[in-house]
Amino acid sequence: MLALRLTRAAHLAVQLRRLLVTVASAGTGFLLLCALGHAMTHPDAPGAAALRLAWCAAPLAATVYLAVAVARTDPGTRPRPGLSAIGLGPGRLMAVSATTTALTGALGSVVALLLFLHLRGDLTGRPFHGAVTDALAIGHPLPFPAALTLLTLVPATASAAVALALRPREPRPAPPPGSRRYGRFGAYGWGAARETFGTYGRFGARLAPASPAGSPAAPLAGGRAAGAAGAGAGGALLTQASATHPTPPADAPQPTPDAVPDRPTPPPTEATATTAPPPRPQNTTTLPWGIAVLTAGLAVETYAGNTTAASAPGTTPSAGVLIGWALTALGLAMAGPGLTHLCGRLLQTARPGALRLLAGRVLMDESHRVGRPLGVVCAVASGAYAGTALYGADGPAFGPLSVLGVLLVVGCTVATLLTAAVEAKHARADTTDALLRLGAPPATLRAAAAVRAGALLALFGPLTLIVAQLASLPLAG
Repeated sequence: MLALRLTRAAHLAVQLRRLLVTVASAGTGFLLLCALGHAMTHPDAPGAAALRLAWCAAPLAATVYLAVAVARTDPGTRPRPGLSAIGLGPGRLMAVSATTTALTGALGSVVALLLFLHLRGDLTGRPFHGAVTDALAIGHPLPFPAALTLLTLVPATASAAVALALRPREPRPAPPPGSRRYGRFGAYGWGAARETFGTYGRFGARLAPASPAGSPAAPLAGGRAAGAAGAGAGGALLTQASATHPTPPADAPQPTPDAVPDRPTPPPTEATATTAPPPRPQNTTTLPWGIAVLTAGLAVETYAGNTTAASAPGTTPSAGVLIGWALTALGLAMAGPGLTHLCGRLLQTARPGALRLLAGRVLMDESHRVGRPLGVVCAVASGAYAGTALYGADGPAFGPLSVLGVLLVVGCTVATLLTAAVEAKHARADTTDALLRLGAPPATLRAAAAVRAGALLALFGPLTLIVAQLASLPLAG
């Protein structure tokens, strides 16, 4: 009941995102029912029916991925101060999100079942005759237990994925200062101690030479260090007024540590614990693993594509090609955050100005949010390019069900990337407001966004073309 009330009281943008999940769930459920109908029409070819059902895994994964992204950006299920006192802690809110996702997916499954029955003629008595008649199994009784089992795949999988992604996590202890953490596979953990905006040298403070005490450069370095310490955890920009401090005379009495009384640290309250969570470390150590999985996927796809072309040219790709594409997509998704983090670091090289420094720091801070959806979009684009090489003049027919599957995968991945971009924009809203209060012109912020988009396009564009060309070589031959 609480999930229904939160669904009804949500904003228009949230309702539109849930509607996208419903449409994607309906399309995926219809493809699953069509695979069942093809198996009923051709009972003597179980291998082809199983292959059709296996190809439905791509739109199913894209739909689940979109559902998780929509659940992350739902403002109605975010922890707020005081909710734990009325029994709405993190675990209960996670259950509400999972229930809302299950209801949204179930609505799409019901729409898919009604559309399938309508095209079969079970509701109107006039069956549809066209290109998908073979997949509708017209004239055969529909096994409702099998159909309901297939239709529950989307809401059940999406609900389980949301519960797994939004489960309450205990905060990890911070590493000791000065410790160097290396990730797996020999990768250096860049994001072990998360650097926030303004900590990277304050426009060249790290390049300033060490000055002896009492020299004119010492107060300047100290001011820069104090400014660098003003960046708060979680990427929020904490600023303080800068003033010119005169150098004290040599015979002036120096303050001692005993002169400043110790202030007791106030205990953390529920509001601070909820609104100011510990900074999330940026996981960039998956970059070498992503490259390894990507290479393995290309190798499997090349072997399976050559085998299929040699045995039965001009046919639908085998399950080995599907496994290769899945590994390629997984590798690009794993390498996406590391590549985005690397792109932000490259923007800050060679004495960056304010524009490049701002764009680079934002990219590094948002690498865990937009990096993985960017990798998935690159995988889908490379797969579409390889599909055009496969379904050429000599390839198999590209029917309406294939068009529906492609539209579902492309639409879900693009919608997930846009949802992640909106989530990142809301996460840095406090930093943007602070920059505007300090006098930063809005044109500079728009220029920084353009620089980020151009840098990501310059990195991921050639990568997508290279992967697409390598993936299409065995299929085109």
